[in-house]
Amino acid sequence: MLEKFERYPLTFGPTHIEKLDRLSDHLGGKVDLYAKREDCNSGLAFGGNKLRKLEYIIPDAIASNADTLVSIGGVQSNHTRMVAAVAAKIGMKCRLVQESWVPHEDAVYDRVGNILLSRIMGADVQMVDEGFDIGIRESWEQAIADVKAKGGKPYPIPAGASVHKYGGLGYVGFAEEVRAQEKELGLAFDYIVVCTVTGSTHAGMVVGFAKDGRERKVIGIDASCTPTQTKAQVLDIVRATATLVELGKELNEDDVILIEDYAYPVYGVPSQETKEAIRLCARLEGMITDPVYEGKSMQGMIDLVRKGYFPEGSKVLYAHLGGAPAINGYAYTFRNG
Repeated sequence: MLEKFERYPLTFGPTHIEKLDRLSDHLGGKVDLYAKREDCNSGLAFGGNKLRKLEYIIPDAIASNADTLVSIGGVQSNHTRMVAAVAAKIGMKCRLVQESWVPHEDAVYDRVGNILLSRIMGADVQMVDEGFDIGIRESWEQAIADVKAKGGKPYPIPAGASVHKYGGLGYVGFAEEVRAQEKELGLAFDYIVVCTVTGSTHAGMVVGFAKDGRERKVIGIDASCTPTQTKAQVLDIVRATATLVELGKELNEDDVILIEDYAYPVYGVPSQETKEAIRLCARLEGMITDPVYEGKSMQGMIDLVRKGYFPEGSKVLYAHLGGAPAINGYAYTFRNG
């Protein structure tokens, strides 16, 4: 599906799929849980899902003769960390806008984790006191204009790389990779669980798994707390990506499954249940999930198993998208483990 698109390799190759035996047993043993470790996909600054997207975006950035990647996220954005890492790797400058998307006031929140790594990698980090929104941000547009005004050649990468024209391609590739691994493993996954915020990871999976009729088996767990806007954006990216890869199949709103029950209280703030899910996964599997994204999708998957959402005997693949460095910004929350 992706043969005609240029790819700049930033990852190690296919990511490992591991069975979560202890977590599966703890939840009753009726459903087999697996994790695909996108958090271990690269040596670039702890990796993560954004690298799959950037592999298809960077060739366009290079072809444009840009000298500066310009992107945006929250203070503890995994995406901006990855943009900073890629800029360093390919020899470009990096301008990052970090907005105050999360009402979290840990004393070290803006000095550790993702933002610390971005600064170490030489990114020009600009803090902006603006609230959360997955749409195009004025502060990002101003940063792009500022780079131009100072004689630079910016290449704009939106939040999460999601509404970029190539933003969905990486996770079409994820689906193709899973199909190949299923053949090797001698099994097929009945469901794929993924965290959803800006939408292109989820959207790419929907398009990729639509090739074998599993588009509605991709279960998005909303972590945005703005599910109506998020679902609409996922659908827009699904349609654009399906056209781009010439899927030959029309996808609609019913093909985007987004469960809204776990994003509370707001984006980036973990509920007590999210914190319990982070601890449970860590203590049973040694797998670290973060309070913003993966903790909420892990909470969602655990709760759905307990509620019987997945039929007995189902094989469920949890997409671990990375993001663990953000947990450092929640040091007080987890001060006692």
